[in-house]
Amino acid sequence: MSVSRPADDAGIRRLGELAFAAGNAAAIQTATRLKIPDLIDDKPVPVEELAQKTGLDPHLLYRLLRALTTYGVFEEVGERTFAHTEVSLPLREDSPDGIRNLILWIGAPWTWQAWPRLEEALRTGKSVIPGVYGKEFYDYLREDAPDDEQLFARAMTDSSARSSHVVAQTLDLSGVGRVVDIGGGQGLLLRSLLDRFPDLRGALFDFEQVVAGAHEDLKDGGRLASRTGIVPGNCLESVPVEADVYILKNLLDWPDESSRTVLRNITASAPRGARVIIIDSLVDAHPDEMRITTTLDLFLLMNVGGQKHGLAGFDKLFAETGIETLSVQTVPGTLPLLHIVEGGLHRG
Repeated sequence: MSVSRPADDAGIRRLGELAFAAGNAAAIQTATRLKIPDLIDDKPVPVEELAQKTGLDPHLLYRLLRALTTYGVFEEVGERTFAHTEVSLPLREDSPDGIRNLILWIGAPWTWQAWPRLEEALRTGKSVIPGVYGKEFYDYLREDAPDDEQLFARAMTDSSARSSHVVAQTLDLSGVGRVVDIGGGQGLLLRSLLDRFPDLRGALFDFEQVVAGAHEDLKDGGRLASRTGIVPGNCLESVPVEADVYILKNLLDWPDESSRTVLRNITASAPRGARVIIIDSLVDAHPDEMRITTTLDLFLLMNVGGQKHGLAGFDKLFAETGIETLSVQTVPGTLPLLHIVEGGLHRG
């Protein structure tokens, strides 16, 4: 078969959709910022009413909504009148799915400066952010883009809230004395684990400014405070916590040298027989999931020089840091689909 054979119409159309994907992303992010999903309630709304509430020209707003309907985001149920679909409902502020902040974070202003430099990232294997803003990614957020930093924090909190309960139901920590959640943020996963296993004690380990915002149930005077330790620190420097199980959820997305440093810091503190549990999405999972995770992989390359891993990648990180891979299982009902990769330490 000749590789130069003409493409069929479907192939050309698909390429066109992919080439215009940036426009689709901008459209959904703009509608979300305008709170169009919140303005459409349980009954269809004419575009003129939506335009009045957003301060936009009705015809121009109609063009935005018309574009989104072609991808199933909203439905035009009458002439210039729009209703929700199962795709637009999660964009509401009151949606239990909590994906609104993530959609806005993916379209934060810095991303539109970074994506055109993808080729640079592919050639160097490093973040492009210093070349754009003159500083590393997290320094840029903290110093120059505090609104984006807060949006990132909200998006990560929403993501944890969506997945913590189902992860806790999937993990079997029966008989475990103490667990530490490294980079655990506000401690939503730790809270769910402590609720499920009443004999379990836990530690929340993250930067000092992060654990200061730990869930009230975990803090002094909180419902779970007697079983919780709040430990500030930087896992790239040390993990000064002794536990039976060390959990790293969506954490090892840095360059591999940083991931190896964290795992080595764990093995330096962990007792014999301790378990290390990575909870993350995989780039070599189901093809439908790969559409998200493989693009996220490129996203991480550009902003921090990081990556998502496949199972072989986690196996390699474990082997390089003295950890034996023990098991792999899927966490149902998560987006993107999460996997639990468990390793064990046999150091004396």
